[in-house]
Formats: sequence, structure tokens, C-alpha cells
Amino acid sequence: MRIAVVSALGIIVLGIYCWSMVAPAEPNGIVSVINGAISAGNALALIAIAFGLGLISYFLAWPYGNRIGILAAPAGLAVWAARGGNVGTLMQLNTSLGSRQQIFSTFCWEPMLWLAIVIAGFLGTYLASQIIYPAGTQKPEKPKIPRLTSVFNVTAAIIGSAVITMILIGIFARDFTATDPTAGYAIGQPNTVQVIFAILIASGFAAFLVKEILDLDYLWAIISTCLVNLFAISTYGQNKVLDYFAGHWPAVFFANSTLTVLPIQAVAFGSIGAVIGYWIAVQYDFWRLHEAKAD
Repeated sequence: MRIAVVSALGIIVLGIYCWSMVAPAEPNGIVSVINGAISAGNALALIAIAFGLGLISYFLAWPYGNRIGILAAPAGLAVWAARGGNVGTLMQLNTSLGSRQQIFSTFCWEPMLWLAIVIAGFLGTYLASQIIYPAGTQKPEKPKIPRLTSVFNVTAAIIGSAVITMILIGIFARDFTATDPTAGYAIGQPNTVQVIFAILIASGFAAFLVKEILDLDYLWAIISTCLVNLFAISTYGQNKVLDYFAGHWPAVFFANSTLTVLPIQAVAFGSIGAVIGYWIAVQYDFWRLHEAKAD
């Protein structure tokens, strides 16, 4: 019930009420900075709203706000990510190599904006936990704040999560696939539901491994979502590949299905998947510990 309440708050406030701040001009347009609909002022306002959502969600989900409150912001972003068109539609409207290069170049850094909104929600939740239980005081349950460990472990968690997520999205987000003598494969644009499913599974598995192998919290897997598009474009979206596909395949075909993921989809559903994967790992460790005691 608490998860539903927090998610509903994010969906109503960000996903519905704030839709006009990011809505594309075209009915089937995508939510992205490339359409020019998101001003710097609106971006700052969205970050502030997400911070407030995290603060409120902590108390709505009491006494589990530190675990659940972070879901409000990505739940709101998920509404935007599921609306409108996809990358295939965008490529059909931008057939020249130059325009496609510009789009994918923007996709490399755009996830930072959406991640800033998610992190703002996390900081709101963290502030609320400190208001209730200031550092150094006794509290019945320690807020789940990600632990600061060695730089190596954190770096491995972020980069490893991004790579794992990218690879698994390429496996699960599949539509019509054809062989190509030069590129190897040409993959059609998957439908939005399939892309969402792939991101949730991929990011959830990555967060699960981060918890099991490095014993780190979900924050690092969430941060890694801003690298998925960058890694995918650097690997499968080089200029020569874009040039080849522009000249030999319809606009809805790509060298790899990870190129069909919008930045907002990677961050919104990747964040949700990371939280789910982390808590599945926690439950798995709890079950394994009690199974060992039973034996």
C-alpha cells in the first residue's frame, strides 16, 4: 500500500500535473531536450518539485519512507517515458546523417537531467530521515543511506551496472531482426512495453549483482542509468554505423536495440528496476541466512 501511495503521488504530481513543462509539440513526439520544450527554468523547477516529493514521500510511507520514498520521482518520470513516440519515429522524421548524429550526441548527456530529478527525490527522502533521526541519535531503524566505500568498488558498481544493463537490454528488447553482411544484424524498433520490460529486468539484475558481489546499495545502480545511452551510442552508434544504416535500412532499424532506448526511459525505469533488484537481493540474503541456520 505504501509503495502504491508514493508511486501515485509521483505519477499525479510529476507525471500528470507537470506534463505541460515537458510535453512535446507533436502528439507522437518524445519527451526530450531535443524538442526544445524543456527550458532551463522548467528543469530547475522539476528538480525542486522532485526534492519536495521525496521529502513528503518519506512521511507518507512511514515507517518505511527511507526505503520507498525514492520511488516517487522515477514513477512520475515513468509516465512521461511511456507517453509519445519512440526513437524509430524520431529517426523517420530525421533521415539525414547530420540530424541523427546530433540526436544521438544529445542522448549521450541528456540522461544527466533526468538523473538529477531522481537524485533530488532521493535527497528529499534523506533530508526527511535526518529531520526525524538526526545523525548520532538513537533510532529504531537506521535509514538505508548508501554506504561510502572505496572508490574502486563504487566505480565498479556504476560502470559494471551500466554495462550489464546495456547488454541485457540488447537481449530482451528485441523486435524483428534481420542479418546484414556488413553490420551483422539490423534490429527493428521494439514496442514501448518491450523496451520498458527490458530496462526493468536489466537494471534490476544489475542492482542485484551489485548488492551480492560488492554489498552496495541501489544508489550506485541508479547513477549508472545515466551511462547506458552513452555506452550504447559509443558502442553501436558511431558515425560510420549511422551512415551505413541511413543508406541501407529503413529508419526504424538499428545496429542494436539499446539504441532504441530514450534517455528518460533508461533513467526512469532503470531507477525503479534498481530499487526492486536491490530489495530482491536483500530478501534473498535473508532467506539464505535463515536456510543456513535451519540446516
